[in-house]
Amino acid sequence: MKPKSKILIIAGSDSSGGAGIQADIKTVTALGSYAMTAITAVTIQNTTGVKSIVSIDPKEISNQIEFTSRDIRPDAIKIGMLHSAEVIRSVIGSLDFIKVKKIILDPVMIAKGGAKLIDDKAVKLLKNELIKKVSLITPNIPEAEILTNVKIKTKEDMIFAASILINLGAKNVFIKGGHLDTKVVQDIFVNKKEIMLIKNKRITTSNTHGTGCTLSSAISTFFACGKTLKKSCELATKYVNNSIRSNLNYGKGHGPINHLSSISIDKNFK
Repeated sequence: MKPKSKILIIAGSDSSGGAGIQADIKTVTALGSYAMTAITAVTIQNTTGVKSIVSIDPKEISNQIEFTSRDIRPDAIKIGMLHSAEVIRSVIGSLDFIKVKKIILDPVMIAKGGAKLIDDKAVKLLKNELIKKVSLITPNIPEAEILTNVKIKTKEDMIFAASILINLGAKNVFIKGGHLDTKVVQDIFVNKKEIMLIKNKRITTSNTHGTGCTLSSAISTFFACGKTLKKSCELATKYVNNSIRSNLNYGKGHGPINHLSSISIDKNFK
């Protein structure tokens, strides 16, 4: 098969392969599209946590975005880890230069093991400038709390936080409800015209490393292929849940999900 669309991923690398740019590439590929990358940072981590983070020069991040896009124009862009204000400014400048309309922002702030991946200046710039330039922002509950200064304990709190992000300039918001202690996980899609709830039974497992990265990359892929944003969120959630259900159980901490859950191997390759 030929790839259905081309996705540029702007994100950090995860040496364990479960999250970050590695998870993004696997997701885009597994869903039938072509992945390109601009690496913002190299994280040294495994399933038990983050050991260290090596920053990439903001100018070189811009060079990756612009030089790649000049040759192979992306149908959509997925943005993940942007750890400093300088990096965010360079990305904003490059987005203005390449003028791609379909942009999904996953505001990566805290690693699964609890390590902080972004500084306070960067959070402020992301809130005040970057979210206005994207099609959709996909925070989990801790990230939504940081962005809105609202404590989220219920579905109604999630909707209220989403409305604050809309007022800050976000066009569409998808808040993931996995951090609430409920048997049914409720994610919400919100814009100025509608609110949509996506409900799924909670899958009991600690192997959920990279779910946020995977979800936003899946949304980007479906959106790039012509699905509406709302439908892209529904399909991406289904893909992530199927990937969690595999329960790979790799590593001693929060293990990765199965990005190959959407693929069946042709008998010619068995």
